[in-house]
Amino acid sequence: MATFSLKNRIAFYYSISTAMLIFVVFIIIYYIVSFTVYKNVNDNINYEADEYLEKIQFINNQPKMLDKSEWIKQEHNEVSVNPVFLVLTDSKGKIIEKSENLKNENLSIQLNNNKIITTDFRLADKLLRQIQVPLVLNKQIKGYLLVAVSQEEASNILSNLLDILLLSYPITLILLFLVARIITGRSIKPILNIIETADKISQENLNSRIDLPKNKDELQLLSQTINDLMDRIQNAVEREKQLTSDASHELRTPLAVIKGTLEVLIRKPRNQTEYLEKINFCISEVDRLNILVSQLLLLARFENQKQNIKHEEVSLNAIFLDVLSRYSDKIKNKGITVKHHFSEDYIIKSDNYLISIVIGNLISNALKYSNENGELSIDLSNDNSTIIVSIFDNGIGISKDNINKVFDPFFRSEPNDHPEIKGTGLGLSIVRRICSLLDIDIKISSEENSGTIVILRLSKEDVK
Repeated sequence: MATFSLKNRIAFYYSISTAMLIFVVFIIIYYIVSFTVYKNVNDNINYEADEYLEKIQFINNQPKMLDKSEWIKQEHNEVSVNPVFLVLTDSKGKIIEKSENLKNENLSIQLNNNKIITTDFRLADKLLRQIQVPLVLNKQIKGYLLVAVSQEEASNILSNLLDILLLSYPITLILLFLVARIITGRSIKPILNIIETADKISQENLNSRIDLPKNKDELQLLSQTINDLMDRIQNAVEREKQLTSDASHELRTPLAVIKGTLEVLIRKPRNQTEYLEKINFCISEVDRLNILVSQLLLLARFENQKQNIKHEEVSLNAIFLDVLSRYSDKIKNKGITVKHHFSEDYIIKSDNYLISIVIGNLISNALKYSNENGELSIDLSNDNSTIIVSIFDNGIGISKDNINKVFDPFFRSEPNDHPEIKGTGLGLSIVRRICSLLDIDIKISSEENSGTIVILRLSKEDVK
């Protein structure tokens, strides 16, 4: 079954709704004209009746018409255009006088009725409206005056009006549909532009954007929304391409190192010490590769928002103490002094696993980039509607040029200047993604050779 296009559907629905309105308007017009026409007929017949009543007097208790000769001279000799018919009867309905244009016909009379009566009837195939006026003398009915006028002109007017309305109605609907179709076509032009632009968009071509309509309406809002969506998609695709490229490079590096080491081993026989040294080196590279893959999978899972966030009681104090215990060997080996200021127990409603990843990565970075015999300071405090977590180290710091890049995947600040510091450059990318999922505000400030401070702000709305 064929379906209407959007343009035709809009034009059709608009035409149907307007057709109903026009139909109501036509009915109102018809009844207004009908009321006006018949009011004129009633005014005319009442005028004639009043005029003839002035010419009637009672003689011997019988109604008589004065100046009969003058009355006869009037144009009542035949049934013609807009004639006036007149009948004067006694109380029993016997005709005393009648207009000659009635010839052998007579008007309809209702005896013993002391009220003025208006009736419609046909006379010689002509539609008439008649008024019957009782003639009363001394509270007794002495006769009746019957005056009738033709309704043919009124009937013709209404009939012609009805024909015109019935004929013009379908023509109006057709013209209305065509005009509505033209107007709708112009109105939905931005939609056609959207379709045309969408056809041009592909994975290789994400630069096309919809031209915004000049009118600030829903179509402009739709176009702007789609353009914003395309910006987000393009950024996501570019990030994915960059992440894939960087991941491929980072994965090839340890694999190339392992392959090269093994190739060196098989070139000639080695003593046990050399074998153990090279094998342990390969194991460390495999561990590094395993960590890299795990972090890539975690980051990809967060990027796709497939991580289910739990809402459970999380003790920030306990997480910090657990993380510090986990890194106790590294703290001891570098001689780092750890200071923590927990004035109370800080319990929040959040995801314990994700919070542990955030704090673990931040502590790991702080220890990694701290100098020998350095200092690590951790502080938890309340500030009105937020909990503030501060992590400070007095290590090598980050340059001003690199501070805005620390959250980019695989970015490492000045890795050639500090080759002894190992890492994948994914830790802070994961931290930022988790903070975004948990609505945690994170800020990093640093000064080269002076240290770095990380501040987390957690809303008290989630604090129990």
